Amino acid sequence: MISRKHGWLSVLALLVAVLALIAAGCGGGDDEGGGGGGATTEAAGGGGEGVEALPSSSCTAVEYEGEGEPDLLIASDFPLQGSSRTQTIQIVEAIRYLLEESNFKAGDHNVAYQSCDDSTAQAGKWDSGKCSTNAQAYASNEDVVGVIGTFNSGCAAIEIPVLNQAPGGGVAMVSPANTYVCLTEGGPGCDATEPDKYYPSGTRNYARVVAHDAYQGAAVAEFAQEQGVKSVYILNDKEAYGLGVATNFRNAAEAVGIKIAGFEAWDPKASSYEALFRKIGGTDADAVFLGGLIDENGAQVIKDKVAVLGPNDGEVKLFAPDGFTTQQTIDEAPEAAAGMFMSVAGVPIDEFKGKGAEFAEAFKPRLGGKEIDPYAIYGAQAAQIMLDAIAASDGSRADVIAKLFETKVTDGYLGSFEINENGDPSGAEGAVVGFTIYKATDKLETVKTVAPKQENVDAARG
Repeated sequence: MISRKHGWLSVLALLVAVLALIAAGCGGGDDEGGGGGGATTEAAGGGGEGVEALPSSSCTAVEYEGEGEPDLLIASDFPLQGSSRTQTIQIVEAIRYLLEESNFKAGDHNVAYQSCDDSTAQAGKWDSGKCSTNAQAYASNEDVVGVIGTFNSGCAAIEIPVLNQAPGGGVAMVSPANTYVCLTEGGPGCDATEPDKYYPSGTRNYARVVAHDAYQGAAVAEFAQEQGVKSVYILNDKEAYGLGVATNFRNAAEAVGIKIAGFEAWDPKASSYEALFRKIGGTDADAVFLGGLIDENGAQVIKDKVAVLGPNDGEVKLFAPDGFTTQQTIDEAPEAAAGMFMSVAGVPIDEFKGKGAEFAEAFKPRLGGKEIDPYAIYGAQAAQIMLDAIAASDGSRADVIAKLFETKVTDGYLGSFEINENGDPSGAEGAVVGFTIYKATDKLETVKTVAPKQENVDAARG
């Protein structure tokens, strides 16, 4: 081309200039406009040039389809690789759905969005280094006024204090899934520094829309008692969530009269757990409880339990909390998982009422025929609370946090509740305080919904 006549070069130059003007008019195409190493998403009405993008090493490009340019940015923080992906991608899609429905507006504010990953391919789950790096990126980007996440309580324990000390009064954070009690309140079972160590500024910036593990421990203990369990051996995966929920279950089980045959951790890096289960077989345990995540070699734990102690609907039953309650558990241990009981905060899809049921019906077409996961509705509720707090605020970080703690949800996706001074849902009705017990077949089959007795919740706390 360079050997052609100057006239032809002039035409080319003119064409390049015209294309540049068109790109500028569309509001997209400038990699530097998003900042932070991330490109922006072009869309009708504008791209994301009004805000600085979070790093592309962890996050999608800026997503914005509203009018004009965005003036604020929110991020979601979930493990998008590994066993939890089947749930977290639905949460992310639920957030996108709400933003599209609101035309990327929250009151007078134009809100852009980025989905960020706190997992690594190597770990196949959330990664502490990634959680720390992500938190630093959110805190240092002044356009970020809110984070929806995390999925795992251990990651939340890393991110909350970083966001709590961020310039401008901290960054608001709302989780649709964290259940570790000590993130928001202290007491028996918590370290003496919890929860204060998560809030070094002295002001709370974190809330969640799920009941914590004292409720889950009580719900599972009550259900195990109904199943005739007399003695249980409790295992945990050494993580904050796993040890916490195992402790809550132990306390509640003792309160309802179930004997504790043993309490110890499994090594997530072990290749076999048959020796562990042979030891358990030497006790009088007629049930095993797994406090932890399917990501922590949980499928192998389940397989070896069945290999040594028999099927889960046999002499030794198997119970697990929401860290296992996913189709992935069945997929990774298809025959061994059969008959095990798993719990999750909330009610099954067909028991959601009002706005929750309406959301599920409207959201389902986005899933390409896949079953909707209850966590999608929890994600929608967390996102709606964040957007409402932003809408009621002056757009500053400190005011978004202040408005978050004034939240009162009436007939929301999860029912009616308030966010109390600790950041927990209180005065709750509906899905917030219900726990669903599932039994594994080739899928998760609902057994019953449990709303635990308050005295057993108190006992679970310790």
